[in-house]
Amino acid sequence: MIAFMKKTILILFTLVAALSVTAQTVEGSWTGKLDVMGTQLNLVFNITKGADGAFACTMDSPDQGAKGIPAEITVTDGVKVKISMPALMAAYEGELKDGMMKGTFTQSGMSFALDMKPGTVERRRPQTPKEPYPYTTEEVTFTNTADNATLSGTLTYPVGFDGMKKGTVPVVIMVTGSGLQNRDEEIFDHKPFLVIADFLARNGIATLRYDDRGAGKSTGDAANGTTENNMKDALAAVEYARATGKFGRTGVLGHSEGGAIAFMLAARGKADFIVSMAGPGLRGDSILLAQNRRGMMQGGVPANMADDYCKVLAKMFAVMAQPGTVSDPAAKVREIAKETGVSLPEPLVQNFAKSMEICTPWLKYFIDYDPSADIRGAKCPVMAVNGSKDVQVVAADNLAAIRRLLPENSLNLIKEYPGLNHLFQHCTTGLTTEYGQIEETVSPEVMQDIAAWIAKVAR
Repeated sequence: MIAFMKKTILILFTLVAALSVTAQTVEGSWTGKLDVMGTQLNLVFNITKGADGAFACTMDSPDQGAKGIPAEITVTDGVKVKISMPALMAAYEGELKDGMMKGTFTQSGMSFALDMKPGTVERRRPQTPKEPYPYTTEEVTFTNTADNATLSGTLTYPVGFDGMKKGTVPVVIMVTGSGLQNRDEEIFDHKPFLVIADFLARNGIATLRYDDRGAGKSTGDAANGTTENNMKDALAAVEYARATGKFGRTGVLGHSEGGAIAFMLAARGKADFIVSMAGPGLRGDSILLAQNRRGMMQGGVPANMADDYCKVLAKMFAVMAQPGTVSDPAAKVREIAKETGVSLPEPLVQNFAKSMEICTPWLKYFIDYDPSADIRGAKCPVMAVNGSKDVQVVAADNLAAIRRLLPENSLNLIKEYPGLNHLFQHCTTGLTTEYGQIEETVSPEVMQDIAAWIAKVAR
């Protein structure tokens, strides 16, 4: 299932594949482009030779943020290679010819030509700040005692902070989206939170960003955590920043799931202002259904068939939201399909069943989470923004819900940015496969608007 925010669980098939090749003549790195239904994914084979003469290989998929993926390797005649990835239902067969590795990649019954050449994929990230910075940063830790989680983060002071009047500088707590994220919200070699923190520091605003529980230097139970648990971590960050006595108004900037958490804290009166970047305005199951329908259609599934499949998914989500697990997921999927009158191909039955089988506490909570009450309860100033090409949290639907539910406040700002994706990059398609290919990390216009708005509401 496609999960909301940055991490994507594909129901139809997974495009991330672990590929590797080995032979005495293939030592080094090889790169090529996998063309999947018009979308090109860069893949890199990293091949090394051990002291015992045996070769090993890892694969990187830079466009999907996957690095160091292992594979099983067989080499024949020093030039013919076979790579098997049972866990991904994928394989690669190729042969070295004229300095190229020419072959075919297969996954889930589909085959794609894949030719590789020596080299790696170099990603330019021009917005990523480089030290020395014109401002001060401090490594800090704080604790969510309720959940026994210790969070490690970076407190960034604005340029000229020492000369500013104590208690006047606003500070922003930065909350990442779903999945294990470090304090920079690093994805596809992009570091959006580092970029935003740098911009705000140069514009008179302090920030506190931290590694999610179970990521980076932070501890805590991530496997059983839900959005509510993550909210408690963010609350601990808010309380820590206030306890320093160094700052003025304390706000929360959340991206994707972090946007939902920002509204949770606002509704509880814990934030002086919030910025929701691509945060949800609709129930979790509605967001997941929209994501999956769009994903199916982009994968070539006819609209009427995608609608039928989503009928099955809707009932699946209702089951998945319930306590406990399903003993026979495949049988349950077949039962739901029969109830809805939808004929499902067996590979799709198994794929849906797998999604039901791996349902986590986080996903159970998210499916059933309705942000309406939290949005209605947000009495502080709110800035809610999204990109028109966001395929993970659709701007038109979710911003409309936020606009409808949010209490009247002359300081509120709700804005949709044309041509931006879920990460607030200028893009072509908005698809997740495009994220890593784009050099821009965050639109400067968005950061300028955020800084100007915070300066206005945090006086």
